[in-house]
Amino acid sequence: MIAINARFLTQETRGVQRFAEQVCLELAAMRKDLTFVAPDDIRMHASAERLQVRRIGRNHGHLWEQLDLPLWLARHGYPPLVSLCNTAPLIYRNQIATHHDITYVRHPESYSRAFRSVYKGITPLLLKRIKALITVSDFSRKEIARYYGYPSEKICVVPNAVAAKFHPPSGADRSGNARPYVLAVSSPNAHKNFARMVAAFLSLEGFDDVELHIVGDSHSVFSGSTSSMDGNPRVRILGRLNDDQLVREYQGATAFVFPSLYEGFGIPPLEAQACGCPVIAARAASIPEVLGESVLYFEPLNIEDIARCMRHVLQDARLRDDLHTLGLANVERYSWKRSAQTVSQLIDKALMGKPSPPSFIAWSSDRP
Repeated sequence: MIAINARFLTQETRGVQRFAEQVCLELAAMRKDLTFVAPDDIRMHASAERLQVRRIGRNHGHLWEQLDLPLWLARHGYPPLVSLCNTAPLIYRNQIATHHDITYVRHPESYSRAFRSVYKGITPLLLKRIKALITVSDFSRKEIARYYGYPSEKICVVPNAVAAKFHPPSGADRSGNARPYVLAVSSPNAHKNFARMVAAFLSLEGFDDVELHIVGDSHSVFSGSTSSMDGNPRVRILGRLNDDQLVREYQGATAFVFPSLYEGFGIPPLEAQACGCPVIAARAASIPEVLGESVLYFEPLNIEDIARCMRHVLQDARLRDDLHTLGLANVERYSWKRSAQTVSQLIDKALMGKPSPPSFIAWSSDRP
């Protein structure tokens, strides 16, 4: 038996939970030796049912992960454990863990003091015990290795991908929005750089009919809020949307804007590209690694440069067509199934002692 820490099923779905969910669903389809375990306060019921999750323990949250989970593992002979959502039981050694990025180090202003303290406290302790670490980009691999002094050769890069529900519009899918709009999707905390994006948008002249749609909400771990974005009728804050609503927003947008200062990977621009939406993005952190030459880049600290790219993509239909084509090709570089295969091979190598097959190659930005 190989145990999978499925605590992520009890959490609100954001990027790290999406990664864990999709990789687990693919792993479950390719292996029969996995047992998914979680607390009983599950939110993601459909995925829990597909994974045939075992609900164990009496506690929830971190206490479940640090107490109930290792006790259950001990009673079952200390089987290998895989944790795919940034945290894991600190006292357990026979495991692989995942760490997406160190945004809480590089941009502490985006997180609460409690959140920063927890991650800075538990991460070095966890790294001393695990057999291997998963992260989502070569950029994050280097950041984690450099900051924590963790051997980079023990870090396996497993990229995010996009679900099949994100696709270009058919004739029936096309939005009936009365006004054209550019779209941004994220939690509006400080490092996401939304304030500069909004300022750039509002500085545009001659585009009074164009709106800026912002999808996402704040969360207790983030220090940012949407308050600075209110007050202008051309800036529409839509809050959290379900996946079907989000797909329609991507499909109807004239362009997608990704202004973030720091990302370990960044799923939203890939989702936008999968929906046929042209993307303009910050030249920062992992973003050029993930998006390659498929987007129009701007300097994220320069409001005028952000506005220049917005103006260019709004004015130039040929550019939008080129970015549309390049974006669809870029999305093909990523697959949840291939990512899960990499995790499966890592399980065999690091936890089961099996030699790596010839196909076991950590993902990098220059792979086809």
